[in-house]
Amino acid sequence: MYLKVHHIPGAGEVVAACDSELLDVTLMHGDVEVCITGGFYGTERAAEEKVRRALASAENVNIIGKRVVALAVSMGLVAEEDCIMIGDVPHAQIFRI
Repeated sequence: MYLKVHHIPGAGEVVAACDSELLDVTLMHGDVEVCITGGFYGTERAAEEKVRRALASAENVNIIGKRVVALAVSMGLVAEEDCIMIGDVPHAQIFRI
């Protein structure tokens, strides 16, 4: 998996993670293109435990891919039915208020 933590002044952190095979892939969903880039999701691989720790403490999460979404589901952060599918790839955003 790839992981990047964005530090946004005044808004906190955004944790972005994707499955490794999705980096630099563009997914299509109808007329919508979703580009999975290293600029947003990171360029260094992260072990599952590091991703787990980042997700556990995040206030804002953007995840895409079967493994990383399954990890968030197993942690109780999001329900599977609340994820959207972009083609056959699950995607979720989590906001803690």
